[in-house]
Amino acid sequence: MYIYNDFDKDYLRARIEEFRAQIQRRLDGVLSEEEFKPLRLQNGLYLQLHAYMLRVAIPYGTLSSVQMEKLADIAERYDRGYGHFTTRQNVQFNWIRLQDVADILADLADVDMHAIQTSGNCIRNVTTDHFAGAVAGESADPRVTAEMLRQWSTGHPEYAFLPRKFKIAVTASTQDRAVIAFHDIGIQIKRSDDGVPGYQIFIGGGLGRTPRIGRVLTEFLPEEDLFHYLDAVMSVYNRLGRRDNKYKARIKILIDELGIAEARNQIDAEFTTRKQQLPALNSEFKARIAADFKGPDLSAAPPYDLHLDTALKLSFARFVEQNTHPHKDDRHVILSISLKPHGAPPGDASAAQMRAVAALAKDYAYGEIRISHEQNLLLPHLPKAHLLAVWKQLCTAGLATSNIGLASDIIACPGLDYCALATARSIPIAQQLGQRFEARKTEQDIGPLKIKISGCINACGHHHVGHIGILGLDRAGVENYQITLGGDGSEDAALGTRTGPGFSAEALLQAVDTILDVYLEGRKNADEHFIQFYRRVGLSPFKQALYKDAPQRLTAGNRG
Repeated sequence: MYIYNDFDKDYLRARIEEFRAQIQRRLDGVLSEEEFKPLRLQNGLYLQLHAYMLRVAIPYGTLSSVQMEKLADIAERYDRGYGHFTTRQNVQFNWIRLQDVADILADLADVDMHAIQTSGNCIRNVTTDHFAGAVAGESADPRVTAEMLRQWSTGHPEYAFLPRKFKIAVTASTQDRAVIAFHDIGIQIKRSDDGVPGYQIFIGGGLGRTPRIGRVLTEFLPEEDLFHYLDAVMSVYNRLGRRDNKYKARIKILIDELGIAEARNQIDAEFTTRKQQLPALNSEFKARIAADFKGPDLSAAPPYDLHLDTALKLSFARFVEQNTHPHKDDRHVILSISLKPHGAPPGDASAAQMRAVAALAKDYAYGEIRISHEQNLLLPHLPKAHLLAVWKQLCTAGLATSNIGLASDIIACPGLDYCALATARSIPIAQQLGQRFEARKTEQDIGPLKIKISGCINACGHHHVGHIGILGLDRAGVENYQITLGGDGSEDAALGTRTGPGFSAEALLQAVDTILDVYLEGRKNADEHFIQFYRRVGLSPFKQALYKDAPQRLTAGNRG
């Protein structure tokens, strides 16, 4: 991971003290909340329903054990003893006192962390594949590109006041675990037929009010042209993007209005000018960044046959099957740690749990931790010989739920419990569904399934790309939940299709049961996963089952 130099450290300290003075002016009443808002947003500070929330950047989802320990300390000292890991591979503290914010930022700076550009109309945290650098088949480690983009975008004056927030994701695998098709810019690292490194660029993806699948902007961009090309994209967006209506300000709307051909023409023209006037990406700069991502020395790990351990205990065998993924080095596994125990708020981890994961990373896994966009934690390089010992300690910490990729591994936004924009609850729905799946004891039989829940049309829970997506809305003061089916955030990107009228909170659980019953009864066999079944049969059988007794399923206020 990237190592801060003296400039980075001095920059952070100076910025913290500047913000400390701004906070004091707000506390003294010199600044109104409205005047303070643009200042706090530049430092990752939100005002939510009940308190201030601080969003801490975890660039491309990579943490050290020391940094995780610091997050645990902050959760315990300044919050209510837990943190919430997000779909942008960041962490949020939801119960922050304004007078503590500068001290928190100073504590973060002690371990080379910050909250810069985690909010506001700027380029947000660049995300990537949570398996980066550990999985086989990558054309490169995408975190190197993500770090270059972080340095390019952080503190850039032109990109601090964009028409709207801007999100970039990078992947280097054919299997897309970074959801690049649903970002303002998605980057697929590729190599040409003769081995030259470069990028396929997607533009204008996104969710929210107007969900869009990203369109190919260029099939192959030489590596040295990356910054000039993205500068050109941002220049065109800054010049033509809407600023009069925040609901039409994302770049996806601009691409809709221009059309992809005209957008490409304008970007290419700007790119040509920049390329003629400015130097290309410095190969020495990339080499310095890449040196920080060479990864741990894996050679000391002994060969190990996990069957010796899995044969002894069924629960451990299930954990290994569900929560591990093959590593590029056969002596290791990639271990996913679920933050979705049945009935718990998705993505939350207590201070004790954060410390437990930090200790496991330090003692067994080269001190490295990852955050996934699906709100789970990972040990990306875990020797197989240590897996049983790690599992036992995860059991003690309440972190050994064997449900990665299953029905209860739910993405959910904060919803009405925290968010000032939400119109319905998300967390309680996720908790109830988790409890229901546990009671049914059918998760293993159902197999891979992605359920995603949003508490408003801003879609922070990614419901549009859930195999089962749930959108909570307010209908005349009553919570109403719409269901979409068939969404997919992978390389087979698809937007879900709405089944029909929404359901009350009480009827929603039975509706999900009905959807799963249709699947279980109609699939060819257990190898036909839910999304494959949906693509074969379409919406019709689900819709017929859901609405055959509509008056009983829908409350009177929820039939529209």
